[in-house]
Amino acid sequence: QVQLVESGGGLVQPGGSLRLSCAASGTIFSIYAMGWYRQAPGKQRELVAAKPSGGSTNYADSVKGRFTISRDNTKNTVYLHMNSLKPEDTAVYYCNALATTRATTPRMNYWGKGTLVTVSS
Repeated sequence: QVQLVESGGGLVQPGGSLRLSCAASGTIFSIYAMGWYRQAPGKQRELVAAKPSGGSTNYADSVKGRFTISRDNTKNTVYLHMNSLKPEDTAVYYCNALATTRATTPRMNYWGKGTLVTVSS
């Protein structure tokens, strides 16, 4: 199994910044992609940013130019740098990893428990 643990959420004023971190641990053979999703109250979970290994990064249109995703493959960690935060960015942010635990097992999606980001004055 792969465990994902997020950190870095909290309360921030509009226009402020936060950095989320997510560390993967457990039985990891290979991680193919890591990313961030979010779910606001009453809404569906949506992709925020994803960074495949060796592929191009994807961002939701609503965060382009404000959020930056980065990975430290030596630590199996993904970060989300969030700038110019808006009240509509308020949500629970979930870390996601597409990974395998053995060479012969299929790729599976793993999720963290989420970290709450609240943007409010």
